[in-house]
Amino acid sequence: MHLTGLELALLHLAIGIVAFLYASVGHAGASGYIATLTLAGFGPDVVRPTALVLNILVASLTTYQFHRAGFFAWHRFWPFALMSVPAAFLGGYLHVPTDLFKIMVGIVLLLSAARFAVKTEDPAKTQFPPLWVALLVGLGLGLLSGLTGTGGGIFLTPVMLLLGWAKTKETAAVSAPFILVNSVSGLGGFIAGGRSLPGLAFPLIATAIVAGGLGAHCGSRRFPVRTIRLTLAVVLLIAGAKLVFGV
Repeated sequence: MHLTGLELALLHLAIGIVAFLYASVGHAGASGYIATLTLAGFGPDVVRPTALVLNILVASLTTYQFHRAGFFAWHRFWPFALMSVPAAFLGGYLHVPTDLFKIMVGIVLLLSAARFAVKTEDPAKTQFPPLWVALLVGLGLGLLSGLTGTGGGIFLTPVMLLLGWAKTKETAAVSAPFILVNSVSGLGGFIAGGRSLPGLAFPLIATAIVAGGLGAHCGSRRFPVRTIRLTLAVVLLIAGAKLVFGV
């Protein structure tokens, strides 16, 4: 597919905005990249791997920034990640019709967006779930990650916040590396299925790195919790609309 100079500039701008917004809440932007590239007219064989490549880069920067700011805790990360990685690989490898499934998940994300738009402060107390619960949640979200071509953080973050398992920036610090490992695994499953990376991914890398790095810095060190929760509502709105309306 050939893009004019203006179309390419607008694509870079849209990718940059997505990377900034998502990175500021501990995400990497896959659902936003998918929506943007789909609206630009690209097909699934280009959209899905391109989104995962950009996801890996932005998630790496976001993981670094939130870890550096002191919000990352290993004990909150590994129980979710342990089972999610092989499940994400399986989801990336499978070719299954998921239209109705995606609509249902999208509706849940839209409801979550409304919740965060209303409730913008952290709870006074949080309680991390038992190990077996975290492992099962990681398994389910990893599979969902691979099937939808995302890193899974768009699903993990609402679960952790709505159930009071961690505070906002602590959750972001878990979601970023969760997205990173699942994106790597999902991309591996995609390639193992006999498909290759599209050339479109490489021109967009610099834009995603610059915008994502700035967003991660602002989210981890500059933005107050209220701002992050409102931004999260926007991110979930984008992701939910993408899944429900197929864009």
